Amino acid sequence: MSTNRSEQIPPFIVMEVLERAKELERAGRQIIHMEIGEPDFDTPAKIKQAAIDAIGRNETHYTHSLGILPLREAIARHYKDKYGVTVNPDQVIVTQGTSPALLLVLCALLEKGDEILLTDPCYACYPNFVNYIDGKPVMIPISAQDGFILHAEAAKRKITSKTRAILINSPSNPTGTLLPADNMRRLTELGPYIISDEIYHGLVYGEKEHSILEYTDRAFVLNGFSKTYAMTGWRLGYIIAPKEFVRPIQKSQQNLFICAGSVSQWAGVSALTEHHPEIPLMVNTYEKRRRFMLDALQELGFGVAVEPKGAFYILADARFLGENSYDLAFDMLEKSGVAVDPGIDFGANAEGFLRFSYANSLENIKTGIERLKKYIEKR
Repeated sequence: MSTNRSEQIPPFIVMEVLERAKELERAGRQIIHMEIGEPDFDTPAKIKQAAIDAIGRNETHYTHSLGILPLREAIARHYKDKYGVTVNPDQVIVTQGTSPALLLVLCALLEKGDEILLTDPCYACYPNFVNYIDGKPVMIPISAQDGFILHAEAAKRKITSKTRAILINSPSNPTGTLLPADNMRRLTELGPYIISDEIYHGLVYGEKEHSILEYTDRAFVLNGFSKTYAMTGWRLGYIIAPKEFVRPIQKSQQNLFICAGSVSQWAGVSALTEHHPEIPLMVNTYEKRRRFMLDALQELGFGVAVEPKGAFYILADARFLGENSYDLAFDMLEKSGVAVDPGIDFGANAEGFLRFSYANSLENIKTGIERLKKYIEKR
């Protein structure tokens, strides 16, 4: 028998949608993918060349468990240049993506029964991570009517003696919203540590994103290279941690993961230290897709009360088609060949919504919109 832990962890529904979509494709169906949050661009050329050069230098062995020093120094410079904050490279732990980074932070923070405050909706895996290590996720409802914004007053009402941290994600998955600077500052005044998932920094449209480190040093930053640099398969992320947590996190890293991949780390140095003309082109392309999809979804009858300002998602109200987003998403996939993510994946407060990703070509998005139009007319 498998453990209760492995039996009780919920599936990541977007992966269930993707896997069913792949089955349909193997059967000969053409599927338009609007479910998955993965850039459809290639990794920039200089980054790929840096990896090739690293292999040529035989940089193919274990690295320091914190990560290679050139990458940690580049991350520290990046946060100084972009946000004006001082980060010691010794505060940086390089990881195999931001998911292991979150696991390492939670292992350092939580004893059994300790609480993490999360928004509802939030990235689907956050509460599952907390539950997996016997912590307690405490959900704070946020709504479309309020811009899907977390307010300090709402967080304060949820704080107890067991609260260890507040986890924020700006720009957000699934809503694409940016947390205003004043909201971030006020959250830092509540007492618990802040865990700030900044993986979508760099993918922002007409606004400016802020790092939590601009407002406090009692914070853990999670970031990586998957989204902005189109490096999902490279599995490269990092933590910026308060100094007193670095050694405990490092020991967990040594035992659980040893270190991040050596070749990927050298690619990360290139990502942060060289100019990549592909990146602004990517952002401009996302912006065009975002604008088109916003208008098209609303013309089809979907409610979009909050215009996303970052990432590559739109969380749209689909309750005019039905209240059960899970059934709706799979029905839509089977009957129209358009894959989307049901809102329930992100929490009870997103039930009745669908998340649309515009990390796909404009041509495919237009095809998907036409299919959805026919699907809605028949329904």
